[in-house]
Amino acid sequence: MNFDFLSNPKYDIWGAFWVTVQLTFWAAIGSLILGTVLAAMRVAPIALMRTFSTGYVNIVRNIPLTLIIIMMSQVLYSQLGVKLATREAGVNPQAFLDTQNFRLAVLGLVLYTSTFVSEAIRSGINTVPPGQAEAARAIGLKFTQVLTIIVMPQAFRAVIAPLASVLIALTKNTTVASAIGVAEAALLMGELMENESDKFTAVFLVTALGFVVLTLPIGLILGWVARRAAVSR
Repeated sequence: MNFDFLSNPKYDIWGAFWVTVQLTFWAAIGSLILGTVLAAMRVAPIALMRTFSTGYVNIVRNIPLTLIIIMMSQVLYSQLGVKLATREAGVNPQAFLDTQNFRLAVLGLVLYTSTFVSEAIRSGINTVPPGQAEAARAIGLKFTQVLTIIVMPQAFRAVIAPLASVLIALTKNTTVASAIGVAEAALLMGELMENESDKFTAVFLVTALGFVVLTLPIGLILGWVARRAAVSR
């Protein structure tokens, strides 16, 4: 099996996987923030907030991720003219497009993945005994105080393992960003298969191994953290 393409300077394999790591990192942070807000809205005492959050989660998580990513580029940018980068972001138009597409991909991943984060956190909220929230309200704490001081800390401890699964899925879902030209691992794999068609198996193995290297430590580390942080009931 020939792996000589690994040493070919034409193919920036490490750079492609670095883009994948960056996509995962920024999308994970955004998804955790938005997902937490959506979960809080799902249990809020205001009916409008509950309705919005429920509708958003149920609609967005049932839309294919590929469609969301393409909508970011073709609708948000091409049709509505929304720019997430400036011309000064690079020395040429291609640099602008690369930055723009990267940020659009992150936004699409955040909008999609946050729905799964929200459901995971909501399941954690449901594990907190209702009596604790009632006792907190009885001593005069507001809803936001009950949520941030009493409920959320316990909920997060209970859902570390599910969130790890969401993060692993997010890492693999970054391959969809290639649909709008983000130069991550899947786009490079397509280029390699086109230019190095006689090395199909080697290209597949290298790409698959790269994702295993990225995702396996996530599962192992967060699995260990979940066991250490588990709430005894």
